[in-house]
Amino acid sequence: MTQPHDDAEQLFFAGNQRLQEGDAAHAEAHFRAALALRPDFAEALANLAFLREQAGAPAEAEHYYRQTIALLPDCLQPYLNLSSLLLDGRRFADAEALLRQAQALAPTAPAVWSNLGALHACLHEDAAAEACYRAALRLDPEHTNSRFNLSYLLLRQGRFAEGWEAFEARDWYGVLTRHFLCPRWQGEPLQGKSILLGIEAGHGDMIQFARYASLLKAAGARHIAIVCHPALKALFARLRDADEILAFDEDIPRDGWDYWTPALSLPYYCQTRAATIPAPIPYLSADPQRVAYWAPRLPVRRAGGEALVGLVWKGSVGFENDTERSLPALATLAPLARVGGIRFVSLQKGQGEDEAHRPPDGMDMTPLGESLADFADTCAVIDALDLVIAVDTAVAHLAGAMGKPCWLLLPDYRTDWRWLTEREDSPWYPGRMRLFRQAAGRYRQAARGPAAEAMLVAPAGAASVGDSPAQRWAPVIERVADALAEWRMNFSTASA
Repeated sequence: MTQPHDDAEQLFFAGNQRLQEGDAAHAEAHFRAALALRPDFAEALANLAFLREQAGAPAEAEHYYRQTIALLPDCLQPYLNLSSLLLDGRRFADAEALLRQAQALAPTAPAVWSNLGALHACLHEDAAAEACYRAALRLDPEHTNSRFNLSYLLLRQGRFAEGWEAFEARDWYGVLTRHFLCPRWQGEPLQGKSILLGIEAGHGDMIQFARYASLLKAAGARHIAIVCHPALKALFARLRDADEILAFDEDIPRDGWDYWTPALSLPYYCQTRAATIPAPIPYLSADPQRVAYWAPRLPVRRAGGEALVGLVWKGSVGFENDTERSLPALATLAPLARVGGIRFVSLQKGQGEDEAHRPPDGMDMTPLGESLADFADTCAVIDALDLVIAVDTAVAHLAGAMGKPCWLLLPDYRTDWRWLTEREDSPWYPGRMRLFRQAAGRYRQAARGPAAEAMLVAPAGAASVGDSPAQRWAPVIERVADALAEWRMNFSTASA
């Protein structure tokens, strides 16, 4: 007859097997069953905490992580996992307290220093973040998480030489390494050679880095192929200097080119610096047939030289920082409606697209997002617009790549590295992109106590910035509305 202890062990191992197979529901059931027999089974608690975190139940995950730490106070991993969970919840003081405990437990563990660096980076304490990352790398020069985290910090500061090199620590293109049989390009001469640019990250990343096709062609590449998302294939068919476009849902050959490269490695091997970003704008253009198709579906400019302005207010919900980069709702843009002579066009796809049918009072809105089949359609619509106002999504990159004026709305918390720091323009889209940033949020001061909060100085003309999404975005949208009124006046003058 087996003992409860042995039964719990068997359930635990069965749960681990389910976890490895990707069957989270049955894995969780096994861990819970093991804990029913043995409530102090720390390893089962840790795995259950991980699963609840993945399921989007942070309070439950925290409860199980803390139980694990109480049972295994000398085990480092639960401290790291819980600190990351707390950091994701912007509980900075709690995360730091836990990491200090971990640091006392394992002062030479690079992962502890890396997590501390991430905490400082989230609080815009860049010098402290960099010191932590470098401490981790002194302890272990091959610690990829620290090197990758350091890359984001360096790139955000425009320190491209070391930043691109550190960015090579990313591992999300492993599927490409396993797929292709031809050599990976590492800066070799390309005269007369063929090269394939492999898909990485999201639609916006591919649009941004597709510009490197022109640089490779100028370096003598004979044939340039690109693997991209299916929704980009028709758009990239018109990409300057690209000879072959493949969607990742097609049967991609494993060989047939002289080289392949991950798309986001191109800046490193092309030795891109802040002053040498290739910007052959426009490098994307609309298909005339699609332009003709969309023309009668766009709002007609009435008398007085009305302007057409495209809007995007939400990104993909799956993006790690989407709660910060996306607006709470279309209603957040209500102040724009007070600017006369503007007809708005919704380019919003996915979450939030239905809101375009219920715009704020006074906002003349044409909802087109749900009818856009792919980015070639979006490109054709943008071609007819005078301005695009968007949160940090692929549509902003598309407008910039087309040379269309674009106003980009950026969060203060974990702003993407590519928009650098404090700038109101972008060297990736020179003369086309205008950046509207949130002021410093109270989360920075709350993490450091009342004394630090007293030191908060809002930018000139900015309202006090609270910590709800609506409060964080309200001053930004007011600045955008004022800028839109001025832009509209200049547009009328130019159109007269």
